[in-house]
Parts: sequence; structure tokens; C-alpha cells
Amino acid sequence: MSVLVMKFGGTSVATLDRIRRAAKRVGVEVAKGHDVIVIVSAMAGETNKLVGFVDETSPLYDAREYDAVVSSGENVTAGLMALTLQEMDIPARSWQGWQVPVRTTSAHSAARIEEIEPDNIRAKFAEGMKVAVVAGFQGVSPEGRITTLGRGGSDTTAVAFAAAFGAVRCDIYTDVDGVYTTDPRIADKARKLDQIAFEEMLELASLGAKVLQTRSVELAMRYGVKLRVLSSFEEQSDDAGTLVCPEEDVMENRPVSGIAHSRDEAKMTLISVADRPGIAAAIFLPLSEAGVNVDMIVQNISEDGRTDMTFSCPIDQVKRADKALMEAKERGDLNFHDLVADTDVAKVSAVGIGMRSQSGVAAKMFKTLSDENINIKVIATSEIKISVLIDRKYMELAVQALHDAFELEKAG
Repeated sequence: MSVLVMKFGGTSVATLDRIRRAAKRVGVEVAKGHDVIVIVSAMAGETNKLVGFVDETSPLYDAREYDAVVSSGENVTAGLMALTLQEMDIPARSWQGWQVPVRTTSAHSAARIEEIEPDNIRAKFAEGMKVAVVAGFQGVSPEGRITTLGRGGSDTTAVAFAAAFGAVRCDIYTDVDGVYTTDPRIADKARKLDQIAFEEMLELASLGAKVLQTRSVELAMRYGVKLRVLSSFEEQSDDAGTLVCPEEDVMENRPVSGIAHSRDEAKMTLISVADRPGIAAAIFLPLSEAGVNVDMIVQNISEDGRTDMTFSCPIDQVKRADKALMEAKERGDLNFHDLVADTDVAKVSAVGIGMRSQSGVAAKMFKTLSDENINIKVIATSEIKISVLIDRKYMELAVQALHDAFELEKAG
């Protein structure tokens, strides 16, 4: 029997009525002959509430107990979904991560899935169970403790199950009806894409698009899992939503597929660093050890043996970065005159697999921003992406102007 994975996010299971609605969608797929694995998130707002309880109880908390508390939200949803399906006369049961089991690393609150053992669920399917409702976001460590996968981890759980069971597809139900050319709240001409390549989705997810968690797209691309992003709140057809698939399956052929943005960026500059072999390692190793996610990096031309080094990072990691670099300076590992943080910037990016074969994308992007009198502070590029840092107050203008310049409202 073919296996289909369906994942429902927090807004899709926020109330008992929404759980019933989601259960009806599961019932439709069961009626088509699928064995279904349903991955559920905690009800909307529940995880934040549980995190707040932990912070209030123990500011310097034991990460193992943190995971035990915050994973409970998914357990509640899984049980309620299974009960709802049973009321519909659909054979279903709930599964917690340790019962499957979903084996992970020991990195509590940021664990990575190492293996999903399918035998227990397959055995229940063979006995007549039609739906396995699995608590997303959680697993079990080698030490036998509950672990969580970090925010958005239920997406990763869903893709990992699809890979482990050889599922025909992994459907991600959320509060949007697919992947758009940009944020519809910013550009009213934003268009829903019928298909998008794994690589494009990975870039968009890492650059600020909130539709899918980056790790889930990485897994889907590695294991060839077809992803479909759909709305929980609209009637569905067979071609609804956006299919995330291999590049060769994408029908549209245009240089840019989407404009992404990230509001919560910061630009940090080490001024007058001693320019010597190994200086980049001396800067970025302590940042890595401190858990700072560095993105764009620019080094100025050296003069008199000194240079400036600029990088971007999430705004909530500025203090951590400052502390790591100042400690490196105090140890004598780094020699710089000053460290300046600009926390009033945003990142805007153009993404498209067509950049590989079509020239002029960078020129058009920079000309468009220039025409709007938007100054570019930092530029970073890859094969299929061009990102710029600009003043945050111009972010929405930049997104709208670039969306218009590349005519993304039109199908390719």
C-alpha cells in the first residue's frame, strides 16, 4: 500500500474545530487507498506558552527537562487527532517520537534526526491501522531522553518520515496556500508558484521565507522527497498548492523566481584588523563556537597591514557575536581597533535557477535599487542568488520594486 505523509502546522490544529477539519482531509486520502502518516505540531501558541513556563521556573534550565516540557504540546495534538479520526471510524493511533522510534543526536532543543525505524508503524499498518498520527518536532536521544528539533522541526519530521517510508509525497498544510514570488503582505502583485525547484526553495527558506524550515528542504532535496505546500483553510484540488521538486521537473523558465527578505539582520564591522594569514579563521572560529550564524562577509582591501572585515548575522545574535570577538581580542587571538554594529539593516534577495544560464540579473537588480535611491551596504552572490543589505526603512520598497522589475506577477 502506498504511504502518504501529511503534516499539519500549529494554525491548522489550533482548535478542536480545526483538528476536525484536518482529520476530514486525512479521511479523503485514506479513501483514496493510502496508508497515511500524519505529523502534527502543537496547537498554535502552545509551544510559546510552555517555553514561558520553563523560563519562569528555571532561567538557567536543564536542556533535557526543557525538551520534556516543550515536546508535550505535540503529544496533546497527536492524541486529539487520533481520537477525532477514531470518531470518524478511521483506524488510527498516536505515536510519540520514542515509540516509533525517531532516533536523534543528543543536542537538546536542537537535535538532528539520525534514523527513523519504520518497523513498528509498518506492523500496525499490516494489522489494519490506516493512520499513524506522529508527534512532530521530537525524538529520542541515544541516552533515552526526549529531544526536540528546534523551531519548525515538525516540517523536518514530516520529510524524514516521507524518506524513511518511501512515501509518494509529503504534503505540508499551513496557513498559506503555497509558495509565492514574494511576501503577499508586501507586494500585492505576488503570485503563487505552481512549482519551485528544491534549490530555489532552500535559498528562499534560508533567506527569510517562512513557508518551510530550511532543514526540511535540505532533507527533501537529498532524498528526492516531493513536497507540496497547501492551505489548511481552502478547498483542495489535485493540483493545489506549490510542488517543491527537482529542477528538471520545473516548467517555468525565468531568471528570477522569487524575492526574499529578512528584516531582522545586523551588519557588524571589525575596524582595522591586523591583516595576516589566518585572520579570517581567528574571527569566524570564535563566532562559530558561540553559535553565531554568519551570512554575508566582505573584506576591504588591505592598507599598511590593516583591513576592515564586515559580516551580517541575525539581530538577536549581535550581543553574542560582540562578546565572542571581544574575548578573542582579550586573549590576544585578534587585534582590531573597534567593533561597530549596525542593527538597522535588512536583507533583500533575488533567487532563481535561471541565473545560471541568463546574464544581466545583477545589473537589473542594482539598477532598480539605484532608481529608487536605495544604497547597497553589502552584496553577496551564489549561483542562484543575489543578496544585498540595505537600510531597513527601504526594505518593503526594495521588495516591491524588484518584484516589478523582474515581472514576477507574470507566469514564465
